[in-house]
Amino acid sequence: MEIEVKPHNLLEDTQGLLTGSLFVALAVLLLRQAGLATGGTTGAAFLIYYGTGWPLAWVLFAINLPFYAFGWSALGRAFTIKTFFAVGALSAYIEFLPAFIHIDKIDSLFAAVMGGLLAGTGILMIIRHGGSLGGVTIIAVYAQKRLGLRAGVVQMVIDGVILAVAFGMLDPLRVALSLVGAAALNFVIGINHRAGRYFGA
Repeated sequence: MEIEVKPHNLLEDTQGLLTGSLFVALAVLLLRQAGLATGGTTGAAFLIYYGTGWPLAWVLFAINLPFYAFGWSALGRAFTIKTFFAVGALSAYIEFLPAFIHIDKIDSLFAAVMGGLLAGTGILMIIRHGGSLGGVTIIAVYAQKRLGLRAGVVQMVIDGVILAVAFGMLDPLRVALSLVGAAALNFVIGINHRAGRYFGA
């Protein structure tokens, strides 16, 4: 029996991108409260934030800008527009969420694992609606679509490089916990994002 594949409509894409970005923003809130980092362009934004004190939301938005040109040429206009929308939503969430939720105390290991799982779930939702959170995710999606490599594996390798840089900025325990969070994130994507398993694209 052949399964009919129906594309998401605009409303479905919008809710998927907004919800996925919100999940990632909550993950960022947990990680920031625990003084941890993560991989990808969000991880790079964390390191700049820790090193300079510049607003995390604006740093994240700015460092993704160079990747849009590559995404447009390599993965198409629709993907790039959705990615721009998702990154913009994430940056806005990060900026305004502290007005709605404040965490006084959180266990660092819990923050790492829960943050990673939330971020992985959010990124997965965004990918399944034809977008990404820019930067590393663009490269990972390109590698899976064009080179046949698994997006989770590609993202994990790049995340490892970014987190290696964190050794010069954070204490070893926080780096180790950040690696746990990145592993949880990529575990979700690696298990759930495989070609041929999702029919709602």
